[in-house]
Amino acid sequence: MTGKEKESDPAQPQQQPPGTGPHGTHSELSGSATDVVQARDISGGIHFHHDDHTGRARNDPPMPRQLPSDVWGFVNRSEELRRLNEVLSHEGGAGDTGDASDEGDGPLVVSICIVAGTAGVGKTSMALRWAHRVLAHFPDGQLYVNLRGYDPGAPVTSQEALHRFLPALGVPAKAIPADPEAAAALYRSLLAGRRMLIVLDNAATVGQVRPLLPGTAGCLVLVTSRSRLSGLVARDGARRLTLGTLGETEAVALLRAVTADYRTGDAEEQLTELARLCARLPLALRIAAERAAARPRMRLDDLINDLRDESALWDALSAGSAGDDEEADAVHTVFAWSYRALPDEAAYLFRVLGLYPGPEFGASAAAALAGVRVSRARHLLDVLVGAHLLEQTAPDRYEFHDLLRAYATDQAQREETPEGRAAALRRLLDWYLHSADAAQTWINPHEAHIALDPADAAVAPLVFPGYDEALNWYELERANLLAAARAAEEAGQDRAAWQLSAVLRSIHMLLNPFDEWLAMGQIGLRAAERLGDRAAEAEVLESLGMAYTQCHRLADAARCHERALAVRRELEDRLGEGLSLNDIGLVYLRQRRLAEAGDRFEQGLSLFRELDAAHWETVVMSNLAEVHLETEQLAMAHDVIRRVLDRYREQGNQGSTGNALRILSAVQRQLGEPGEALRSAQEAVDIARGRRNHPWEGYWLLELGAAQQVNHQFPDALASYQRSAAVQRRLGDRSREARAWMGAGETYGRMERFDEAAAFQRRAAAVHRELRDHWYLALALDGLADACEALEHGDESRGYRSEALGIVSAFGDPRAVRMRARLETGLGGG
Repeated sequence: MTGKEKESDPAQPQQQPPGTGPHGTHSELSGSATDVVQARDISGGIHFHHDDHTGRARNDPPMPRQLPSDVWGFVNRSEELRRLNEVLSHEGGAGDTGDASDEGDGPLVVSICIVAGTAGVGKTSMALRWAHRVLAHFPDGQLYVNLRGYDPGAPVTSQEALHRFLPALGVPAKAIPADPEAAAALYRSLLAGRRMLIVLDNAATVGQVRPLLPGTAGCLVLVTSRSRLSGLVARDGARRLTLGTLGETEAVALLRAVTADYRTGDAEEQLTELARLCARLPLALRIAAERAAARPRMRLDDLINDLRDESALWDALSAGSAGDDEEADAVHTVFAWSYRALPDEAAYLFRVLGLYPGPEFGASAAAALAGVRVSRARHLLDVLVGAHLLEQTAPDRYEFHDLLRAYATDQAQREETPEGRAAALRRLLDWYLHSADAAQTWINPHEAHIALDPADAAVAPLVFPGYDEALNWYELERANLLAAARAAEEAGQDRAAWQLSAVLRSIHMLLNPFDEWLAMGQIGLRAAERLGDRAAEAEVLESLGMAYTQCHRLADAARCHERALAVRRELEDRLGEGLSLNDIGLVYLRQRRLAEAGDRFEQGLSLFRELDAAHWETVVMSNLAEVHLETEQLAMAHDVIRRVLDRYREQGNQGSTGNALRILSAVQRQLGEPGEALRSAQEAVDIARGRRNHPWEGYWLLELGAAQQVNHQFPDALASYQRSAAVQRRLGDRSREARAWMGAGETYGRMERFDEAAAFQRRAAAVHRELRDHWYLALALDGLADACEALEHGDESRGYRSEALGIVSAFGDPRAVRMRARLETGLGGG
């Protein structure tokens, strides 16, 4: 079992030596992904008093335009559109046309509107038609999500919806809080003062909706649902509009609108009978009209007779079943009538697409599922779209109406054998595994690949021309990848389930999609345990440990790495044992359990020396130097990091060289060598800038600022901290952004600008408190106490010192002991 240290730039990781394997985060060299990744309200902040400020993420907030296209062939619903217009102003809408586009910025009567009604009644179509007509009322943009509350698969949770909305509002993916309440609070903050339309389509429960409601007036939330969502009406003041089936005249008008360019001469009574057989439901009417349009020479009477025959067959098959739902029966009849008219290949693709686990798909995935060429799959998808059995939502993106998905799934269960269904899913999983493996080649090219079985001969996995294309595919398929892992587990395809988790680790470790990473890790771990594959279990445990470390769930991280260590010892995997010891040491280092961290690093170092694993020996030596620095064994730290630096220079490993220079600068600073410290830190930052690696730069600028401080270069120090904070803001790394604020606060204190010093330290303390970074919280409180004392705010100063003393008393290392004594003296002298 082998591994590599995680270099900090997700796009430009360093070359690893031969023989290293699929691991990461084995060194304290890290940029954007080793501290907790959460977010705050990016609309406000403290400004640096030079050049620029970092209080805002950007001058102009983004204006998302997520609304799907308007519905072609929409007719009537005039009264319902008029009633929707009434939510915009007390004066009402624009009359029966439903056109409210000229009303300008009239006030909202309510901020939540629910369009309720039975399945297939046209809720989404009407909501989108109205939304497109009132865009002028919402100049700050639109957000849209299909919550899939009635799909056969898992519905979209409010947290998943926030992970789609927040990036559209300008929040970096890594900066989205893992905590659902924090994510919802950030979302509300970003919507405050804006006029936006938020469309929540196909909501099943109030719980899906409530976390997505804005906290202030100005935005309108438009919800569609089969449920009445009475809780939103009673508690949140929502207005509900219940949509019924179309009237006879409207239903006939819809049929004529769809068939007008293809058929002429259809009698009114025939169209009325066709509408009746479709229960006047828009979804069924559109499918029937599409079939009629596709057969312009076929008499409408013959189509109606076919539909009557299908209805009689369904009545016979469903005789004695519970319930008497005329609308559901009509929908099923129309689906079956259209499905049976499909060519055999198209019918097969339709039903196996019912096995697809995700919400939407492309032609390549559909081809894998059906075992056909991609070009053939595209043709068959066009047939399904033409029959209105499938919707094309974007170039090469398709999805089902939830009723049609359920019907397709039912047909797959009826017409395909268990072996056939399993083979189709296995082809899809092969496609995802090998496509993800190809994406890793670009996204994290020097991370070793998991050994995969060859893909099925009928599967053509994707290949990517470059980094951007690989990353775009991953972002597009994120939800589908997790759904595929769940489907693999449910189908008992455990090898694919754990391998998906392991293959994606190399991408997850750079991008930090914590929800998916942790969920897939748990799926993979269960799969490996069921298989009794101990090596696979260790792989997935390490991945989970990395995820927990990077989202600051350090106790969970330690448990995963300890379990991986036990498995590797059981397997006598000596190299893997060393890697797990190093991983545990890194967790302890973050917890400031310095003696325990040093012990784990020493054990790992001994193993690597026995194995002649020179690369890993150097990695662990660098981590040990960090421990020596924190425990103030400066001579030892200096000796070790010098040897490490020489080795990295010989290897030409720029990233590790820069990180060693960072550590060396801190050692030199504490040894009273300010000039040498400045030169080392500046060389590190120059390496980062030469490589155009922003995560390295943002991290190493913290040490450059500290070195500039001790050299009394205060304006330069402020510039370094400002740049670091700006970079960390873009990377979504709140912990290191707060450390940049702390550095700015220290610098302003040295400049005797104590109001600014207190402001920065107070902001840093708030973030460290939220993130439970106890050591850095104590440091920020200490700095805040000093600033308050200089401002003659004695009670405040004593309160901060007392809190800092309570925190630092839990640590026993020399620096903590000295800090405790100083705090006690300060309180005694107060």
